[in-house]
Amino acid sequence: MKNSKTLNIKIMGREFYITCPNEEQEDIQLAATYLDKKIQEVKAEGKVIDSDRIAIIAALSISHELLTLRNGTSFDMDEFKRRIASLKKKVDEVIIKKES
Repeated sequence: MKNSKTLNIKIMGREFYITCPNEEQEDIQLAATYLDKKIQEVKAEGKVIDSDRIAIIAALSISHELLTLRNGTSFDMDEFKRRIASLKKKVDEVIIKKES
């Protein structure tokens, strides 16, 4: 890929290296952080123990959110923007801590 970079992301305590275009790095990092957050939420409920099932339930939850957005049902764009800004801030804080 031209103008691409290998991005190191962490999901479920495991590191993954993903090659992506430079302009998509931030979005991929946000997506990984969001996925990991959803996984932690599923784990915290304590109803599912198996790692594969936890990942599938988290992916299903995210897919449901996406379909809800596409269908335009019960969606607040301002809330969505606030959530994205909050996630971006958290990712930035983690990156700053790692660089220190």
